[in-house]
Amino acid sequence: MIKRLESFEIEEVMDIWLETNISAHSFIPKNYWIKNYNIVKEQYLPVSTTFVYKENDIIKGFISIVDDSFIGALFVLEEYHRQGIGKKLVNYCKSQYSTLELGVYTENISAVNFYKDCDFLIKKEQINEDSSYKEYIMSWIK
Repeated sequence: MIKRLESFEIEEVMDIWLETNISAHSFIPKNYWIKNYNIVKEQYLPVSTTFVYKENDIIKGFISIVDDSFIGALFVLEEYHRQGIGKKLVNYCKSQYSTLELGVYTENISAVNFYKDCDFLIKKEQINEDSSYKEYIMSWIK
């Protein structure tokens, strides 16, 4: 089931955020994610609209939208990868918004391919100003 994030679920979502970022971005030092944990929790999540995919009282993944169009986060716990959860979250947001945009690290090939499969197109390549790693800006328009 996909639903809005509730305040009592923030810790669970942040655990997914940290675990999945470290696992998916082995090319970025683990400490980068640890340093950004509180920034995401205290500054980013409160200004995002976050939807969780929850089954049997377990949050298996989540997606956060900033400014009604930017996917700032899409993470699915590793043990639930390849079960269609990420695609369900993206499709849910496609039903709620008319355009979506995101940044994805160029080295995260599986994520780039996932977004291409979800009909996102690469608009440009740039350096992520926070991490200094290359990323694609990808977009989808209804």
